[in-house]
Amino acid sequence: MRRPTMPPRAPRVQRPVGTLAAPIIVATGVVVGAIAFALTTWLLDSADQATELRLSRLEGEIAALREEMASNRTERAGLRADLAQLRDDLSLVANQAPVAPAVQTLPPSNAGSDLGGEDFEAPPTEALTEQMKLAKVRFNKGVTQPRNATMLELLGHPRDSYDTNCQPVTNQRLRELLETRQVGPITVTMLKPALESLGRVLDRIQASDPDIYGKIGTAGALCARLIRGSTRSVSNHSWGTAIDITLEGQLDPFADGGTQFGLLILAEYFNEEGWFWGAAYNSREDSMHFEVGEETLRKWKAEGRL
Repeated sequence: MRRPTMPPRAPRVQRPVGTLAAPIIVATGVVVGAIAFALTTWLLDSADQATELRLSRLEGEIAALREEMASNRTERAGLRADLAQLRDDLSLVANQAPVAPAVQTLPPSNAGSDLGGEDFEAPPTEALTEQMKLAKVRFNKGVTQPRNATMLELLGHPRDSYDTNCQPVTNQRLRELLETRQVGPITVTMLKPALESLGRVLDRIQASDPDIYGKIGTAGALCARLIRGSTRSVSNHSWGTAIDITLEGQLDPFADGGTQFGLLILAEYFNEEGWFWGAAYNSREDSMHFEVGEETLRKWKAEGRL
């Protein structure tokens, strides 16, 4: 019996090993490339973040240094102004005429028999002035005169240049803090917190001493200029923190050593409110002058009112 014949088998084709390795190599390269790209991107991002952080820190340090330099420049300018003011004060003292000593006149020898030995001679004018100087020592306790360095630190320069005449304020920030207002019997332009403080002073004077209140006037407040007799020091009138007071329309004479009696009474009210009285200036008595004390100004600054 004949076996059926099977169809011939197709010959097995063997693929070369190299044809499989190529796709594997390509796929591996793609994966490795992707990993390398991701790693490179991460490293670059990390480097950028670190660089930005360092730059941010450096910018902060530079800003702090600039601020410190600006503060030092302001402080240096204030110290120069204080030094100039001291020189001017010394110049004023040196140029003042010496006060002639009081000459005591003895009564005639036969006057004692009729007057019972009492001396009715009026005391010399210098003695009265000395008593007034002694009275001034009682004032400005705990109140400091604000020097130019303090004013520049707190409010900056009112304008770029000065002379002995009143000129307008050009500092825009300071201009926004100024206001013209009627306060009690007077109308003045001053720093807003100073106007409010002055109003409290005048209210207390009106309640306690209405006679003096009715006699109060002013020779002005805001006035951007140099201190009288100075060539460099700026007057505190320039910042609108000082006022000159008159009584019955009369100004107390400048630097004569005397003081109107009414100003002695007013000084107590101003001192209680934290104002400095100009009668106590070391080299130039200025009894008509009242200005906001340094302690009060720094308090207003801390409260955000300047």
